[in-house]
Amino acid sequence: MLGTSPSYGSGGYPGDTEMLTTFSWDDRNVRRVFIRKVYAILMVQLLVTVNIVAFFTFCDPVKDYIQTHPAWYWASYAVFFVTYMILACCSGPRRYFPWNLILLSIFTLSMSYLTGMLSSYYDTKSVLLCLGITALVCLSVTIFSFQTKFDFTSCQGVLFVMLMVLFFGGIIMAVILPFQYVPWLHAVYAVLGAILFTVFLAFDTQMLMGNRRYALSPEEYIFGALNIYVDIIYIFSFFLQFFGSSQE
Repeated sequence: MLGTSPSYGSGGYPGDTEMLTTFSWDDRNVRRVFIRKVYAILMVQLLVTVNIVAFFTFCDPVKDYIQTHPAWYWASYAVFFVTYMILACCSGPRRYFPWNLILLSIFTLSMSYLTGMLSSYYDTKSVLLCLGITALVCLSVTIFSFQTKFDFTSCQGVLFVMLMVLFFGGIIMAVILPFQYVPWLHAVYAVLGAILFTVFLAFDTQMLMGNRRYALSPEEYIFGALNIYVDIIYIFSFFLQFFGSSQE
């Protein structure tokens, strides 16, 4: 569904010196406020997305319209890509209020449209099942990330390599599957994608916490919400591809 990957690299994030801290925050209140702000924004993003997915799934006229007008998909994809690149790569726009919230809102709406359109091709039970599985997995991973002593932030190089493997594997599949659909190959790709972005969710969650090798600056609440939101949407999308039953 989506072709843009999280902005991770072997050297960290864009603008490492401004975005990351390599020490724990002395003021616990600053960390608590930061985490609350990130999750408040994230909850709004997810609420918007779930409502759009439900609207596209349950409303047959809307479902028929979006499936017969692919131009809206490509327009949304272009908006998604541009806003993601701006928020991920440019520290100015994502820190400058109110433009950071405006850009994030546009990004959320465009990604919600893409997710809703993907969901419209699957039956209702499959969408509801995958929403439930995604919620349980994300909640479990979040709790685990807060409790475990294992530092996922020290594994960003490995995660980046795995992400590139998944990315180029997706390109190969996009070339092969239109000519010869291989169900087991698609299933394997979906499983690997879901596993990888589940690990990314743990990584991004620990980036919020501090007291790890790397931590997000308290000013990067938009970036923190952006990354966790993208992780969750990807997890849902891969679950849908694996568990979902396509409509004829």
